Amino acid sequence: MDFIGKKYKMTSSENFDEFMKTIGVGLITRKAANAVTPTVEIRQDGDGYSLVTSSTFKTTEVKFKPGEEVDEERADGVKVKSVYNFEGNTLKQVQKCPDGMEINYIREFGPEEMKAVMTVKDVTCTRVYKAQ
Repeated sequence: MDFIGKKYKMTSSENFDEFMKTIGVGLITRKAANAVTPTVEIRQDGDGYSLVTSSTFKTTEVKFKPGEEVDEERADGVKVKSVYNFEGNTLKQVQKCPDGMEINYIREFGPEEMKAVMTVKDVTCTRVYKAQ
């Protein structure tokens, strides 16, 4: 997993506003989130990992162990539960929201880029990040 410790900066985003609308993010927060280009990094600490997403808007860090449910707070402040699993160079995340909504995140890491595909209900958002 040679993507551990590498930073990836977003270069393109498709359907993010619609994705955020579907999960209940308010207009002002959506406008702020759409205006930034976040950087994503996965760090390893023993058998645990941290997923760090940083931008001028907000920085979030989630500590997790593969296969174990963790409590986390989304960038919009909503408290959710997630399970993360690695499959080769892919990090899969299933996030359960308080309203029962389930969001799937698939982050595929390559040597030059990371592609994140987020799906909720019938809405899919794709974001591409370049290795720094």
